[in-house]
Amino acid sequence: MNLLLAAIYVAFTAAVLLTVWRVIVGPSILDRAVAADVLLTLVICVLGADMAINHHTRSLPLLLIVAAVGVFGSIAIARFVARRDGGPR
Repeated sequence: MNLLLAAIYVAFTAAVLLTVWRVIVGPSILDRAVAADVLLTLVICVLGADMAINHHTRSLPLLLIVAAVGVFGSIAIARFVARRDGGPR
């Protein structure tokens, strides 16, 4: 069980570091937006894994808030890029 937890921690840490690198480097705003969505998805996965491993649901409200922030953030970025590129208003 401890080996499995260590593997989970290593996998999530590597994924978070690579995603943060993509947020920093870019090169475009859409690359950063996708990386931010991936980062929020990783946070949701970590919270879900914590709930499954420790047999609790205390993190469920936080999980729902993070999911809502991800959806609304993606919509806001899509609208910003569409307006900047001369799309529908």
